[in-house]
Amino acid sequence: MGLNELIRRALFEGYASKPLSISAILICICITALIGAYIFILYRRINAAVFYNRNFNVSLVTIAIITAAIIITIQSNIVVSLGMVGALSIVRFRTAVKDPLDLVFLFWAISVGIICGAGFALIAIIASLVLTVIILLLLSIKQEKNITMLTIRSGNFEAENIIMDIIRNNCSYSNVRAQNMDKNGMDMTIEVRIGEKERLVHELMKEEFIQSVSFVDNSGNSYV
Repeated sequence: MGLNELIRRALFEGYASKPLSISAILICICITALIGAYIFILYRRINAAVFYNRNFNVSLVTIAIITAAIIITIQSNIVVSLGMVGALSIVRFRTAVKDPLDLVFLFWAISVGIICGAGFALIAIIASLVLTVIILLLLSIKQEKNITMLTIRSGNFEAENIIMDIIRNNCSYSNVRAQNMDKNGMDMTIEVRIGEKERLVHELMKEEFIQSVSFVDNSGNSYV
């Protein structure tokens, strides 16, 4: 069987009920690796400005290749396929995925392995291009400023009006959620939608009675 025929089978026809040669297996693995490398580059680009986990990105490529190898093996032997299903059914993955988009890339890599392993790599290529357009398009849409929880520690019990005036001048939305007092001062927790945090902090810290300012975003991350 010629190279062109092998590539045609890998892209269009599938491998079901057909004997696979070493060349066909290598072509399938190579196509899977190329699509996996494309996913690697895209993931790196999207996460360039935030927390980037290189090990996770590398695992996307290897997961795609491993999945393709499993699918090829399952198709070639019914006994092996039953044993593989039984073995995989007891596997539990407990690694926490912090970013939902990481989960998308993980399923993407697995899907590429399944589709390429079944011999329909063209579907994997088209799906990958469509996913790329959708992801980049949605990420390019300007997001409305999220609600942030602002916590202020004040040494002045009567400073509420001053604090709220500063916040209203720097935030498009504000709502006092909690106010606690003790003998040393007052804590205010305020829900805000803010444009420039640095400017707000600068305006608040100008007041001598302000002891601390901290933010908690909608993902639970806190910072000062």
